[in-house]
Amino acid sequence: MKLGGIKSVENAHDDSVWAVTWVPATANRPPLLLTGSLDETVRLWRSDDLLLDRTNTGHCLGVASVAAHPLGSLAASSSLDSFVRVFDVDSNATVATLEAPPSEVWQMRFDPKGAILAVAGGGSASVKLWDTSTWELVATLSIPRPEGPKPTDKSGSKKFVLSVAWSPDGKRLACGSMDGTISVFDVPRAKFLHHLEGHFMAVRSLVYSPYDPRVLFTASDDGNIHMYDAEGKALVGTMSGHSSWVLCVDVSPDGAAIATGSSDRSVRLWDLSMRASVQTMSNHTDQVWGVAFRPPGGSDARGGRLASVSDDKSISLYDYS
Repeated sequence: MKLGGIKSVENAHDDSVWAVTWVPATANRPPLLLTGSLDETVRLWRSDDLLLDRTNTGHCLGVASVAAHPLGSLAASSSLDSFVRVFDVDSNATVATLEAPPSEVWQMRFDPKGAILAVAGGGSASVKLWDTSTWELVATLSIPRPEGPKPTDKSGSKKFVLSVAWSPDGKRLACGSMDGTISVFDVPRAKFLHHLEGHFMAVRSLVYSPYDPRVLFTASDDGNIHMYDAEGKALVGTMSGHSSWVLCVDVSPDGAAIATGSSDRSVRLWDLSMRASVQTMSNHTDQVWGVAFRPPGGSDARGGRLASVSDDKSISLYDYS
Protein backbone atom coordinates (compact mmCIF):
# COMPACT_ATOMS: atom_id res chain seq x y z
CA MET A 1 0.00 0.00 0.00
CA LYS A 2 1.19 3.50 -0.85
CA LEU A 3 -0.36 6.86 -0.01
CA GLY A 4 -0.63 9.70 -2.50
CA GLY A 5 -1.74 13.20 -1.58
CA ILE A 6 -4.94 14.28 -3.33
CA LYS A 7 -5.89 17.52 -1.69
CA SER A 8 -5.38 19.62 1.43
CA VAL A 9 -7.81 22.25 2.66
CA GLU A 10 -6.10 25.00 4.63
CA ASN A 11 -8.23 26.80 7.22
CA ALA A 12 -10.87 24.09 6.96
CA HIS A 13 -12.01 25.31 10.39
CA ASP A 14 -11.37 28.54 12.28
CA ASP A 15 -9.35 26.72 14.95
CA SER A 16 -7.63 23.38 15.62
CA VAL A 17 -9.33 20.33 14.06
CA TRP A 18 -9.46 17.62 16.70
CA ALA A 19 -11.75 14.95 15.25
CA VAL A 20 -12.46 13.20 11.96
CA THR A 21 -14.52 10.26 10.75
CA TRP A 22 -16.29 9.08 7.59
CA VAL A 23 -20.06 8.99 7.28
CA PRO A 24 -20.85 5.86 5.22
CA ALA A 25 -22.66 6.19 1.90
CA THR A 26 -26.43 5.77 1.75
CA ALA A 27 -28.66 4.87 -1.21
CA ASN A 28 -29.03 8.59 -1.93
CA ARG A 29 -25.53 9.98 -1.47
CA PRO A 30 -21.85 9.08 -1.42
CA PRO A 31 -19.84 8.99 1.81
CA LEU A 32 -19.03 12.27 3.56
CA LEU A 33 -16.10 13.33 5.69
CA LEU A 34 -17.08 14.61 9.14
CA THR A 35 -14.76 16.90 11.14
CA GLY A 36 -14.98 18.53 14.56
CA SER A 37 -13.02 21.53 15.76
CA LEU A 38 -12.07 23.70 18.69
CA ASP A 39 -14.05 26.40 16.83
CA GLU A 40 -17.21 24.66 18.22
CA THR A 41 -18.46 23.50 14.80
CA VAL A 42 -18.88 20.21 12.97
CA ARG A 43 -18.39 20.25 9.22
CA LEU A 44 -19.36 17.79 6.49
CA TRP A 45 -17.19 17.53 3.38
CA ARG A 46 -17.68 15.89 0.01
CA SER A 47 -15.74 12.68 -0.13
CA ASP A 48 -13.45 13.07 -3.12
CA ASP A 49 -12.90 16.80 -3.60
CA LEU A 50 -13.21 18.01 0.02
CA LEU A 51 -15.71 20.69 -0.92
CA LEU A 52 -17.62 21.91 2.14
CA ASP A 53 -21.13 20.47 2.20
CA ARG A 54 -22.36 22.17 5.39
CA THR A 55 -21.44 23.49 8.82
CA ASN A 56 -23.28 22.39 11.96
CA THR A 57 -23.35 24.52 15.09
CA GLY A 58 -24.85 23.77 18.48
CA HIS A 59 -21.92 23.35 20.86
CA CYS A 60 -20.64 26.17 23.05
CA LEU A 61 -17.11 24.77 23.46
CA GLY A 62 -14.69 22.85 21.26
CA VAL A 63 -15.71 19.55 19.62
CA ALA A 64 -13.58 16.70 20.97
CA SER A 65 -14.95 13.75 19.00
CA VAL A 66 -17.24 12.84 16.11
CA ALA A 67 -18.82 9.48 15.30
CA ALA A 68 -20.98 8.15 12.46
CA HIS A 69 -23.68 5.49 12.55
CA PRO A 70 -22.77 2.49 10.34
CA LEU A 71 -25.86 3.06 8.16
CA GLY A 72 -24.77 6.63 7.43
CA SER A 73 -28.03 8.19 8.58
CA LEU A 74 -26.95 9.55 11.97
CA ALA A 75 -23.84 11.12 13.42
CA ALA A 76 -22.80 12.43 16.82
CA SER A 77 -20.47 15.10 18.13
CA SER A 78 -19.12 15.42 21.67
CA SER A 79 -17.82 18.65 23.10
CA LEU A 80 -15.90 20.10 26.00
CA ASP A 81 -19.29 21.60 26.95
CA SER A 82 -20.16 18.06 28.24
CA PHE A 83 -22.93 17.51 25.71
CA VAL A 84 -23.23 14.90 22.96
CA ARG A 85 -25.34 16.09 20.03
CA VAL A 86 -26.85 13.36 17.85
CA PHE A 87 -28.10 14.60 14.50
CA ASP A 88 -29.59 13.47 11.20
CA VAL A 89 -26.76 13.69 8.66
CA ASP A 90 -28.89 14.84 5.73
CA SER A 91 -31.24 17.29 7.46
CA ASN A 92 -29.02 18.34 10.43
CA ALA A 93 -32.08 17.94 12.68
CA THR A 94 -31.11 17.22 16.28
CA VAL A 95 -32.16 13.67 17.16
CA ALA A 96 -30.97 13.65 20.77
CA THR A 97 -28.88 15.65 23.21
CA LEU A 98 -27.02 13.62 25.83
CA GLU A 99 -25.70 15.43 28.88
CA ALA A 100 -22.89 14.42 31.22
CA PRO A 101 -21.07 15.98 34.18
CA PRO A 102 -18.01 18.15 33.34
CA SER A 103 -15.00 16.26 31.90
CA GLU A 104 -17.01 13.08 31.35
CA VAL A 105 -17.51 13.20 27.56
CA TRP A 106 -14.57 12.29 25.33
CA GLN A 107 -14.25 9.94 22.37
CA MET A 108 -17.36 8.17 21.03
CA ARG A 109 -17.99 5.18 18.79
CA PHE A 110 -21.13 3.48 17.48
CA ASP A 111 -21.08 -0.30 17.74
CA PRO A 112 -20.90 -2.26 14.43
CA LYS A 113 -24.69 -2.70 14.27
CA GLY A 114 -25.44 0.87 15.26
CA ALA A 115 -27.52 -0.17 18.28
CA ILE A 116 -25.29 1.42 20.92
CA LEU A 117 -23.23 4.60 21.17
CA ALA A 118 -20.25 4.21 23.51
CA VAL A 119 -18.91 7.39 25.12
CA ALA A 120 -15.55 7.52 26.91
CA GLY A 121 -16.35 8.88 30.33
CA GLY A 122 -13.19 10.83 31.18
CA GLY A 123 -12.98 11.46 34.91
CA SER A 124 -15.83 9.05 35.69
CA ALA A 125 -13.41 6.16 34.98
CA SER A 126 -16.09 4.50 32.87
CA VAL A 127 -17.64 4.12 29.44
CA LYS A 128 -21.30 5.02 29.05
CA LEU A 129 -23.48 3.00 26.63
CA TRP A 130 -26.50 4.71 25.07
CA ASP A 131 -29.31 2.86 23.25
CA THR A 132 -29.66 4.45 19.80
CA SER A 133 -33.38 3.65 19.51
CA THR A 134 -34.43 5.34 22.77
CA TRP A 135 -31.29 7.43 23.55
CA GLU A 136 -31.43 6.18 27.12
CA LEU A 137 -28.36 5.22 29.12
CA VAL A 138 -28.41 1.41 29.21
CA ALA A 139 -25.09 0.57 30.88
CA THR A 140 -22.07 2.10 32.57
CA LEU A 141 -18.90 0.05 32.18
CA SER A 142 -16.73 1.03 35.13
CA ILE A 143 -13.02 0.36 35.37
CA PRO A 144 -12.30 -1.29 38.71
CA ARG A 145 -10.12 0.67 41.09
CA PRO A 146 -6.68 -0.86 41.50
CA GLU A 147 -6.05 -2.72 44.72
CA GLY A 148 -3.25 -0.97 46.53
CA PRO A 149 -1.98 -0.01 49.92
CA LYS A 150 -3.36 3.55 49.64
CA PRO A 151 -6.94 3.46 48.36
CA THR A 152 -7.40 7.04 49.57
CA ASP A 153 -4.77 8.31 47.14
CA LYS A 154 -7.05 9.85 44.54
CA SER A 155 -4.29 10.51 42.02
CA GLY A 156 -3.74 6.83 41.38
CA SER A 157 -7.13 5.38 42.19
CA LYS A 158 -9.15 6.39 39.13
CA LYS A 159 -8.63 6.03 35.41
CA PHE A 160 -9.33 9.02 33.16
CA VAL A 161 -10.89 7.41 30.06
CA LEU A 162 -10.00 9.10 26.76
CA SER A 163 -10.74 6.61 23.97
CA VAL A 164 -13.02 3.71 23.01
CA ALA A 165 -13.07 0.98 20.35
CA TRP A 166 -15.50 -1.81 19.44
CA SER A 167 -14.46 -5.25 18.28
CA PRO A 168 -15.86 -6.09 14.81
CA ASP A 169 -18.36 -8.56 16.31
CA GLY A 170 -19.57 -5.96 18.83
CA LYS A 171 -18.94 -8.26 21.80
CA ARG A 172 -15.90 -6.46 23.20
CA LEU A 173 -15.20 -2.85 23.98
CA ALA A 174 -11.74 -1.51 24.78
CA CYS A 175 -10.97 1.86 26.31
CA GLY A 176 -7.71 3.75 26.72
CA SER A 177 -6.84 5.82 29.79
CA MET A 178 -4.61 8.76 30.63
CA ASP A 179 -2.20 6.53 32.59
CA GLY A 180 -1.62 4.21 29.62
CA THR A 181 -3.87 1.39 30.80
CA ILE A 182 -6.25 -0.28 28.35
CA SER A 183 -9.37 -1.91 29.78
CA VAL A 184 -11.38 -4.60 27.96
CA PHE A 185 -15.08 -5.29 28.62
CA ASP A 186 -17.50 -8.06 27.69
CA VAL A 187 -20.38 -5.89 26.43
CA PRO A 188 -23.29 -8.42 26.43
CA ARG A 189 -22.55 -9.20 30.09
CA ALA A 190 -21.51 -5.60 30.92
CA LYS A 191 -18.46 -7.12 32.62
CA PHE A 192 -14.88 -5.92 33.02
CA LEU A 193 -12.51 -8.60 31.73
CA HIS A 194 -8.92 -7.39 32.12
CA HIS A 195 -6.34 -4.69 31.56
CA LEU A 196 -3.75 -4.64 28.77
CA GLU A 197 -0.41 -3.37 30.00
CA GLY A 198 2.58 -1.95 28.17
CA HIS A 199 2.00 1.75 27.58
CA PHE A 200 3.17 4.20 30.22
CA MET A 201 1.51 7.38 28.93
CA ALA A 202 -1.95 8.35 27.68
CA VAL A 203 -3.70 6.12 25.12
CA ARG A 204 -5.72 8.63 23.10
CA SER A 205 -6.74 6.29 20.28
CA LEU A 206 -7.28 2.58 19.69
CA VAL A 207 -8.93 0.42 17.04
CA TYR A 208 -9.67 -3.26 16.50
CA SER A 209 -8.75 -5.14 13.34
CA PRO A 210 -11.83 -5.29 11.07
CA TYR A 211 -11.33 -9.04 10.60
CA ASP A 212 -9.92 -10.37 13.84
CA PRO A 213 -11.85 -9.52 17.03
CA ARG A 214 -8.78 -10.42 19.08
CA VAL A 215 -6.38 -7.91 17.50
CA LEU A 216 -6.28 -4.38 18.93
CA PHE A 217 -4.05 -1.49 17.83
CA THR A 218 -3.28 1.31 20.28
CA ALA A 219 -1.57 4.71 20.01
CA SER A 220 0.09 6.37 22.98
CA ASP A 221 1.82 9.55 24.11
CA ASP A 222 4.81 7.29 24.87
CA GLY A 223 5.54 7.35 21.11
CA ASN A 224 4.67 3.71 20.47
CA ILE A 225 1.95 1.85 18.62
CA HIS A 226 1.06 -1.49 20.20
CA MET A 227 -0.62 -4.54 18.70
CA TYR A 228 -2.35 -6.70 21.30
CA ASP A 229 -4.10 -10.02 21.46
CA ALA A 230 -6.88 -8.42 23.45
CA GLU A 231 -8.37 -11.75 24.52
CA GLY A 232 -5.12 -13.40 25.55
CA LYS A 233 -3.85 -10.22 27.24
CA ALA A 234 -0.65 -10.48 25.19
CA LEU A 235 1.40 -7.69 23.62
CA VAL A 236 2.03 -9.08 20.14
CA GLY A 237 4.13 -6.26 18.69
CA THR A 238 5.42 -2.73 19.20
CA MET A 239 5.93 -0.28 16.35
CA SER A 240 8.03 2.84 16.78
CA GLY A 241 9.05 5.67 14.47
CA HIS A 242 7.25 8.84 15.47
CA SER A 243 9.48 11.29 17.33
CA SER A 244 6.71 12.40 19.71
CA TRP A 245 3.26 11.50 21.04
CA VAL A 246 1.15 9.23 18.82
CA LEU A 247 -2.28 10.86 18.99
CA CYS A 248 -4.40 8.73 16.65
CA VAL A 249 -4.54 5.40 14.85
CA ASP A 250 -6.87 3.80 12.32
CA VAL A 251 -6.78 0.50 10.45
CA SER A 252 -7.33 0.06 6.72
CA PRO A 253 -10.56 -1.66 5.60
CA ASP A 254 -8.60 -4.74 4.45
CA GLY A 255 -6.82 -4.97 7.79
CA ALA A 256 -3.39 -4.95 6.13
CA ALA A 257 -2.15 -1.54 7.27
CA ILE A 258 -2.62 1.13 9.91
CA ALA A 259 -2.20 4.88 9.75
CA THR A 260 -1.11 7.06 12.67
CA GLY A 261 -0.90 10.77 13.39
CA SER A 262 1.47 12.40 15.83
CA SER A 263 2.46 15.61 17.55
CA ASP A 264 5.62 15.34 15.41
CA ARG A 265 3.28 16.73 12.67
CA SER A 266 3.46 13.63 10.47
CA VAL A 267 1.12 10.89 9.28
CA ARG A 268 2.69 7.46 8.99
CA LEU A 269 1.55 4.36 7.14
CA TRP A 270 2.51 1.01 8.67
CA ASP A 271 2.58 -2.36 6.90
CA LEU A 272 1.31 -4.92 9.40
CA SER A 273 2.98 -7.87 7.69
CA MET A 274 6.33 -6.17 8.31
CA ARG A 275 5.19 -4.32 11.45
CA ALA A 276 7.11 -1.34 10.16
CA SER A 277 6.52 2.21 8.95
CA VAL A 278 6.61 2.24 5.15
CA GLN A 279 5.68 5.87 4.43
CA THR A 280 5.67 9.25 6.15
CA MET A 281 3.47 12.13 4.99
CA SER A 282 4.41 15.64 6.12
CA ASN A 283 1.48 17.71 4.85
CA HIS A 284 0.66 19.21 8.25
CA THR A 285 2.51 21.97 10.09
CA ASP A 286 1.21 21.11 13.58
CA GLN A 287 0.20 18.03 15.55
CA VAL A 288 -2.12 15.54 13.83
CA TRP A 289 -5.14 14.71 15.99
CA GLY A 290 -7.07 12.40 13.69
CA VAL A 291 -6.64 9.88 10.88
CA ALA A 292 -9.50 7.97 9.26
CA PHE A 293 -9.70 5.43 6.44
CA ARG A 294 -12.86 5.65 4.36
CA PRO A 295 -14.99 2.53 4.80
CA PRO A 296 -15.78 0.46 1.70
CA GLY A 297 -19.20 0.63 0.09
CA GLY A 298 -21.38 3.02 -1.86
CA SER A 299 -21.24 3.90 -5.53
CA ASP A 300 -18.16 6.02 -4.95
CA ALA A 301 -15.59 3.45 -6.06
CA ARG A 302 -12.54 5.56 -6.83
CA GLY A 303 -10.27 3.56 -4.61
CA GLY A 304 -9.20 3.91 -1.00
CA ARG A 305 -9.08 7.19 0.89
CA LEU A 306 -7.41 8.33 4.09
CA ALA A 307 -8.05 11.68 5.77
CA SER A 308 -6.04 13.48 8.46
CA VAL A 309 -6.76 16.58 10.57
CA SER A 310 -4.50 18.82 12.59
CA ASP A 311 -4.01 21.71 14.98
CA ASP A 312 -2.95 23.66 11.87
CA LYS A 313 -6.72 23.91 11.01
CA SER A 314 -6.27 21.85 7.85
CA ILE A 315 -7.60 18.58 6.41
CA SER A 316 -5.49 16.39 4.13
CA LEU A 317 -6.91 13.71 1.84
CA TYR A 318 -4.82 10.84 0.46
CA ASP A 319 -5.53 7.98 -1.89
CA TYR A 320 -3.96 4.57 -1.61
CA SER A 321 -3.72 1.39 -3.59
